[in-house]
Amino acid sequence: METPRIVGILLMGILVWCCMATSANADTKMIYKDSNQPYNVRIKDLIGRMTLEEKIGQMIQIERNVSSPEVMRKYFIGSLLSGGGSEPTPQASPKDWIDMVNEFQKGSLSSRLGIPMIYGIDAVHGHNNVYKATIFPHNIGLGATRDPELVNRIGVVTALEVRATGIHYVFAPCIAVCRDPRWGRCYESYSEDPKIVQDMTQIIPGLQGQIPSSYPKGVPFVGGMESVAACAKHYIGDGGTTKGINENNTVIDNKGLLSIHMPGYVSSIRKGVATVMISYSSLNGVKMHANYEMVTNFLKKNLRFKGFVISDWEGIDRITSPPHANYTYSIEASVNAGLDMIMLPYNYTEFIDGLTYLVKNNFVPMSRIDDAVKRILLVKFTMGLFENPLADEKFVEQLGCEAHRELAREAVRKSLVLLKNGKSADAPLLPLPKKASNILVAGSHADNLGYQCGGWTIKWMGFSGNNLTTGTTILTAIKNTVEPTTKVVYNENPDAEFVKSGGFSYAIVVVGEHPYAETKGDNLNLTIPEPGPSTITNVCGTVKCVVVVVSGRPVVIQPYVASIEALVAAWLPGSEGQGVADVLFGDFGFTGKLSFTWFKTVDQLPMHVGDPHYDPLFPLGFGLTTQPAKAQ
Repeated sequence: METPRIVGILLMGILVWCCMATSANADTKMIYKDSNQPYNVRIKDLIGRMTLEEKIGQMIQIERNVSSPEVMRKYFIGSLLSGGGSEPTPQASPKDWIDMVNEFQKGSLSSRLGIPMIYGIDAVHGHNNVYKATIFPHNIGLGATRDPELVNRIGVVTALEVRATGIHYVFAPCIAVCRDPRWGRCYESYSEDPKIVQDMTQIIPGLQGQIPSSYPKGVPFVGGMESVAACAKHYIGDGGTTKGINENNTVIDNKGLLSIHMPGYVSSIRKGVATVMISYSSLNGVKMHANYEMVTNFLKKNLRFKGFVISDWEGIDRITSPPHANYTYSIEASVNAGLDMIMLPYNYTEFIDGLTYLVKNNFVPMSRIDDAVKRILLVKFTMGLFENPLADEKFVEQLGCEAHRELAREAVRKSLVLLKNGKSADAPLLPLPKKASNILVAGSHADNLGYQCGGWTIKWMGFSGNNLTTGTTILTAIKNTVEPTTKVVYNENPDAEFVKSGGFSYAIVVVGEHPYAETKGDNLNLTIPEPGPSTITNVCGTVKCVVVVVSGRPVVIQPYVASIEALVAAWLPGSEGQGVADVLFGDFGFTGKLSFTWFKTVDQLPMHVGDPHYDPLFPLGFGLTTQPAKAQ
C-alpha cells in the first residue's frame, strides 16, 4: 500500500513549493515603489536591497558631458549636472533639454533597482544657462528691493522655467553674507547684513513650494511637479574670507559665525530646503569640505538638517594643496566629515574605486554610507521622482514668457538705488522728461545685454554683446520710453568735443564692470574699467548727465560724484532693461535701498555699520526716493 505515502509526499512537495513561491513573491514585492508607503518605510526597503556599489553610485554627481545612459545604468549614478555653459546644443530649446535629461533618466531606470537620478543646474538669477530664459537681477540687486514677497515670486517663476527644461534641482539660493566687496562672488549675495539675507530665504518656498505649518523641522520639502529642489550655499563663511579672496580662509569667532553667517541657514532649514552645498573656503584654517564639526555636528545634529549635503565642483579635490594631490585622503576626509553627494564632476571611476577601498578597509564606516544614501533617497522620494521620473513638455511655454519678463522688469525697477539726484535737493534731475529735442546715451553698458546680465549667464563667465540670448538693453528701453519726437543719439564713448557740439538736453551714461564669476571676479582695486571713467568725464563735464552704474558690487565712484548730476546703482539687472527706463523717466519711482555699504576708497575695506572707522560714501540702507511723474 504505497499510495497514501506517495500522496503524502506529493502534498508535502506542493506545500513546500507554495511556501517558497510565497517567500519569493514577498521578496520581489518592491515596497519602495509603493507611493502609499511612508518615506521611511520605502527608504528602509530600498537601502536593504542595495549593494555597496549601488550605494556609492547614489553619492556621485557628474557632468552631463562625461555621461551617457549606459554610464548611468552601469555605475548607478545618483545625479547629473550642467555646469556653467553646459548645454545639449548651442541655443538649445526646452525640448532639446527635456529629451537629453530623459535619455539619461532612462539609463538610470534601466538599472537593477531603477533608482531615478536627479539633475542639477545653477539657476542663480533665473534659469540662466538656458537660451531665451528670463534673466532676473542678481541677488545683490534683489537685496536692494527689501522685498521678500517679490523674491518668493521670482522663486516660483524660476522653478517653472527650470521644469520647462525637464530639470529637477537648482544650486540656489546663494545665502552668502558678503563682508568685503573685493570678493568675486559678492553679486551672488543679497547683502552684507545677515538680517536681509535671512529675509530673502523666502525664495526657497518659491522654488520648492510652501511648506505646511505642521511639517517636521529640518525635513526637506518639495511640493509637486511645478517645484524644484533648492540648495542653500555655500556653507559656511564663504562671504567672510580675508580681503574677499575667493575660496580663502574666514577668520571669525563663534559669536560672529553664528550672528553673521549662520542665520540664513537656520531660516533655510526651517523652510524645508532640500540640500546644502559646502563652501570651498576654510573656517579658521579648517577646509569646510573636511569640517566634521560644522557639517555633521552642527548642521546635521544641532540644526537637525535631514536633507543631503553636497560638495561644490571638485570641492573635495581642493582639500589638499595642490588639488587632487592625495585623492584617497580627500574622499575619506569629505565623506567622514558628513558630505553625502560629491560633485566630482568628472573622475567617477577613480572616486568609486577609492571609496570602495575605504569602506572595505574600514576607513569609512558603512553607517556613514547608509546615512548619505538615506538622505539622498529622502529628497528623491519627497520630490516624487520615483512616481514621475520622466519630464513631459507641459511647461515648455513657460520659458521666457511675457508674464515672467514682466516680473523681472518689476524686480529691476525695485532694485535700482538712487544715490544722487541733482546738484541740490531742490533741483532734482530725475525723473527725466520723455519729451526733449535731443538726448545722448553713452557708455559701454548701454547697449550690451551680456554686460547688464553679468556672470552666470548662458556661460559661466557671462558674455558680451546681444546675440547669445534675448532681452531688452538699456538703450533699447530708453528708445521705447521717450516721446517719438525725441531724438536719441547713441555714442558708446564720445569725446568732449562731440558732446559740446551736440546740443543735447541731457545725457544718460551707462558704465560698469565687465562680466565675471568666482575667482576671476576677485578685485583689490574695484575701479570701473576704461573707457568708463573717460566717458563719465567727457560727458558729465559738458552736459547734465545721469550715470547708471552696472556692477556686481559697490565700485570706486567718489572721484566722479561732484561732476555727476544724478547717480543710479543698477547692479546687474538681467535681461529686462526696460525696468531701468521705467524709473529713469518716472513711470515708477525709485524705492531701492543699498544692501551694501558704498565705500569711499578701497583702503577702508572691510567696513561695516558699527565699525569705529565707518565713514562711507553712502551708508548701508541709503537710497533716495522719487515719486512717479505725472503724465508728460
